[in-house]
Amino acid sequence: MKARVVSLIWMTLFSMSRAADPFPEPGQLPVLKGFPDPLVLRSGEPVRTAAQWREQRAPELRALFEHYEYGVFPAKPQTQAVTLLRTDPTALGGKATLKELEVRCTQPDATVHLLVLIPNRREKPAPCFLGMNFHGNYALLPDPAIRMPSGWVSSVRLGAPPGQAAEAVRGKERDVWNIEQIIDRGYAFASFFSGDVVPDKPDLARERLEDFVSPGGDPSGPTAPAVIGAWAWGFSRMLDHLLTEPGIDSGRIAAVGHSRNGKTALWAAAMDSRFALLIASQAGCGGSAPCRVPPELAVLGRNGRPTVETVSVINRVMPHWFCGNFKAFGDAVEKLPFDQHALLALCAPRPVLLSNATEDLWANPSGQWSMLRAADPVYRLVCGEGCETEQAPPVGKLLKSRLGFFIRPGAHSMNTEDWSAWLEFADRWLKE
Repeated sequence: MKARVVSLIWMTLFSMSRAADPFPEPGQLPVLKGFPDPLVLRSGEPVRTAAQWREQRAPELRALFEHYEYGVFPAKPQTQAVTLLRTDPTALGGKATLKELEVRCTQPDATVHLLVLIPNRREKPAPCFLGMNFHGNYALLPDPAIRMPSGWVSSVRLGAPPGQAAEAVRGKERDVWNIEQIIDRGYAFASFFSGDVVPDKPDLARERLEDFVSPGGDPSGPTAPAVIGAWAWGFSRMLDHLLTEPGIDSGRIAAVGHSRNGKTALWAAAMDSRFALLIASQAGCGGSAPCRVPPELAVLGRNGRPTVETVSVINRVMPHWFCGNFKAFGDAVEKLPFDQHALLALCAPRPVLLSNATEDLWANPSGQWSMLRAADPVYRLVCGEGCETEQAPPVGKLLKSRLGFFIRPGAHSMNTEDWSAWLEFADRWLKE
């Protein structure tokens, strides 16, 4: 009955909206106190089959996320050319072949440098992890030949001058990405610098994002592409090339990301079904944690911040990450016609792992577990399996079901312990 009443409100609002803009203004949306049911169409009709999910509800949800949270997903470029800049068949002491490539896209315009490492000891093409980094490819390995970024880079905490790359940063994130561990387990690895797509700086981002607006579109409009959407587009463009790499298995490429990178990887996987698996680490609000935060967690502490990341805070601190419409939900999250469990559901039937840390309450680990559980009905409809338990696993224990979960001791970071769990999850789903 409740779903039917809400659907009637939706239908009335849609009939009042302009034909070119089929969604109501954020303020006109009905209040939905609980998590909206991903298996109910806008019309109020329940989704009963996998085909109905795939053909009706999934496209509907993607459009809703584009309109109210991430902005319109940028179009595929009119042209895309890849140039091999360098090959080193003796990387990591001879364990891998390293490639540096330039991926040049036009309309939208972007020149992105892609780092690829493929294990030399393999009997067949290797599964691959694709991740976006925030300090430049040269920070991932102490290789003196890896190209340094030439544009704005946020690497002050790693020892670089403000906005610049510097030799002091080279290889500083070796223990963050653990590439040698990945290669030793038989996986390939690829990464690109976020700033090659859009810098993570509001004034620079606004200028770059104009390139990602469709012809005739308004770059300042409420649904114009935002930074996380542009970065996710970058994931898809790098995937375009990885699908052609002879040493990489095109059917076993995983998107992986931590923090805002995790938000990005999740949106990329939800929009691009070519990714075979997703790992989102401590992705928080706007990623794998719910927008609807219980009042007791949203209360401001002594430092003026709530206990967990909220829509209000993230839009105030990082206004360039999400589209204009999302700003309207800071004090009205109950009006969102979805929550992040629907984004997880859009990855079905592909395996998804949410990774957390006990001290990172900001990322809302318990809320992420609730999102995983709320996505379970969709997975069970689509492929017959999802999250195999109703209770979150204990600290340090990996839940390896198709909808997986992991939480370790420690703070907000990406480290060797994480990668050990992630590789175990990938062994379960990408190697069997």
